[in-house]
Amino acid sequence: MRQKVQIPILDGYVTGTFYTFHRLPDGKEHFVVELGPKQPGKVPLVRLHSECMTGDVFGSQKCDCGAQLREALFRINSEGGYLVYLRQEGRGIGLYAKMDAYHLQSEGLDTFDANRRLSFEDDLRDYSCAASMLRALDVTRIRLLSNNPDKSAQLTANGITVVDHVQTGTYLTAHNRRYLQAKAERANHKINNID
Repeated sequence: MRQKVQIPILDGYVTGTFYTFHRLPDGKEHFVVELGPKQPGKVPLVRLHSECMTGDVFGSQKCDCGAQLREALFRINSEGGYLVYLRQEGRGIGLYAKMDAYHLQSEGLDTFDANRRLSFEDDLRDYSCAASMLRALDVTRIRLLSNNPDKSAQLTANGITVVDHVQTGTYLTAHNRRYLQAKAERANHKINNID
């Protein structure tokens, strides 16, 4: 199904197209928002964004998720493309477990060690549903807005051609430096200026 929706960007709103999908492999309610101009022959800018209730909704400074989401909406609206919003909170461990991981991080563990202490792998996210949704929209070539090399690898393995990697900004706060450093050092995220 598709529906026109108003999306807040900076101090105003723009119209986007909201797509929902049935019978996705994992059974979750992922969705896609199409924004910006359609330009024939131009490869769309795409952001795969995993849900982060604390960052996206409540503006937590412990991560960079909310800031990356706002950046993605602005850039995609300017250039034309898709935001693929994936319901896989806390790198796939869920909201409650993520809150437990936050507690362990306050005791000195980094985000990955906190997940391991809770008996989870470093990252349980699966991007095959993102590839399925993009293919359903006849999008098979993209410019990927991400610092995470795993997103590109999984999309490629699922039939999406990533023609360019567009790095997101670095949203460093007093509260997320260790989090960003762990993502760069332990998961090879391309993050500038965090030292």
